[in-house]
Amino acid sequence: MIERVNPPELGKPSGYSHAVAVNTADAERIVFLAGQTALNDENKIVGDGVVEQFEKALGNLLAALRGAGGEPKDLVSVTIYIVDMDDYKAHAREIGSVWRALVGTEYPAMAGIGVSRLWDVEALVEVQGFAAVPMNRGQEDPKHTNGISG
Repeated sequence: MIERVNPPELGKPSGYSHAVAVNTADAERIVFLAGQTALNDENKIVGDGVVEQFEKALGNLLAALRGAGGEPKDLVSVTIYIVDMDDYKAHAREIGSVWRALVGTEYPAMAGIGVSRLWDVEALVEVQGFAAVPMNRGQEDPKHTNGISG
């Protein structure tokens, strides 16, 4: 079964879903997480620099994951699209601190890809990923179904 997950705390998506979950035969949901930028709930880019935008983008990715019943430890792959690779690398320690504060010290398979621009011209970074979420987690929680559309 495929579920499209659009948590109410994220801006209403247009042309994409914040997350798509697929139930597998071995009791896991594979959750595909749309690329998230530093959009606030009014779909406006926030944050002046790459660190602030990374924190918001990663927070948005984790909100989509939570909406699908997942936790940061369920992330299995993350791709970061970066407009200015030199700026990103110059702030790598701060970005690493943001990661550890929001996700912890476990790291999924990751890639950083330099791009010339993102959908929103003000966006400096976009974070995309997927996760493997145990099926029994969150199923009894009535909040789990909030924002799920199919």
